[in-house]
Amino acid sequence: MSKQDKLLEVKNLKQYFNMGKPNEVRAIDNVSFDIYRGETLGLVGESGCGKSTTGRTIIRLYDATDGQVIFNGENVHGKKSKTELKSLNRKMQMIFQDPYASLNPRMKISQIISEGIDIHGLVKTPQDRMNRVYELLETVGLNREHANRYPHEFSGGQRQRIGIARALAVDPDFIIADEPISALDVSIQAQVVNLLRKLQKEKGLTYLFIAHDLSMVKYISDRIGVMYFGRLVELAPADELYKNPIHPYTQSLLSAIPLPDPDYEKTRIRKVYDPSKHKLQPGEEMEFREVKPGHFVMCSQEEFEKYQKESLSVL
Repeated sequence: MSKQDKLLEVKNLKQYFNMGKPNEVRAIDNVSFDIYRGETLGLVGESGCGKSTTGRTIIRLYDATDGQVIFNGENVHGKKSKTELKSLNRKMQMIFQDPYASLNPRMKISQIISEGIDIHGLVKTPQDRMNRVYELLETVGLNREHANRYPHEFSGGQRQRIGIARALAVDPDFIIADEPISALDVSIQAQVVNLLRKLQKEKGLTYLFIAHDLSMVKYISDRIGVMYFGRLVELAPADELYKNPIHPYTQSLLSAIPLPDPDYEKTRIRKVYDPSKHKLQPGEEMEFREVKPGHFVMCSQEEFEKYQKESLSVL
C-alpha cells in the first residue's frame, strides 16, 4: 500500500506507570505499527499484556510516556488547542469493553447517543437531533422506541450496540474496539462482530480491534499484531499469521485454541512459551524485523537469519 493510505502511524510508543519507582510498570514498551485506511488491525495477547493501554494511549485517554501517534498526518500527543482536540476526538472514537459500565445509568439512551452530536454541534434543531438518534439506533439493529429507555432495560448485546451507536454518532474515520465482545455471550458475539463488519463496509471505517479471542480476531481482521508483556512480538496478515506463526509466543497462543473435533483434541499439543530460550549476543537487544514481506517478528539477529531460511524453505 502507498504511504498515503496510512491513517494511523504508531512510532516507538511507550507508556510507563509509576516511572522511576520500584513498582514501575512498562505497560507499552517501544511499540510501532501502522493502520491503513479501511482495514481492521487486530491486536491480541493475554490479559495484562498492554493491548487496552495501547488503544487508550492512541486515543489520548492516557498521555504517552514517549513516542508518537500520527493520525491523518497529525501528532495526537502534540500540543493541541481545544478546537484541534475537539476535531481529533470527533475523528477517533472508542467502543469500550464493558457494556454495563460504559453507559451512564442515569441517562436515557437518546441522551447517551446524542452527547457527541451536541458537543460537536452536528445538528441545528432538537427534532434533527432525535431523527439522528433514531437513525443510529436502526443502523445498529435497535428500534426507535428504545430511545426513551435507560441502560438497565437492555441486555449486554443491546448495550454494546448502543455503545457502537454512540461511537458512530459523530461520523468518525477510526474506531478503537477495546475487547467489545468479551463480556457478551458467545451467541451474541458473532452478531456484534458481523454488525461491525457491515458498518465498516457501509461507512468506510478503519478499526483497531483489541481482543484475546484469537478465532474471532482472525474472522474480523486484515492483519494481526501479537503483544507480550508490553511489546509487539509479531505482526502479519491474518491468514499468514495463522498458517505460519513464527514467534514462539504466537505459536503458544495458537496451540491453545480448542477445536470442536474430538480426534484433534486428543492429539493437540499445547506449546508453552519460554522467553529465556531467546539467544542474544552480549549487548544485543531483540528487534522488530521483517522476516518476509509484511511479516514482522521480534527476534535476535541469529533468530532472524534462522526464520528467514525457514520461510524460504516453506516457499
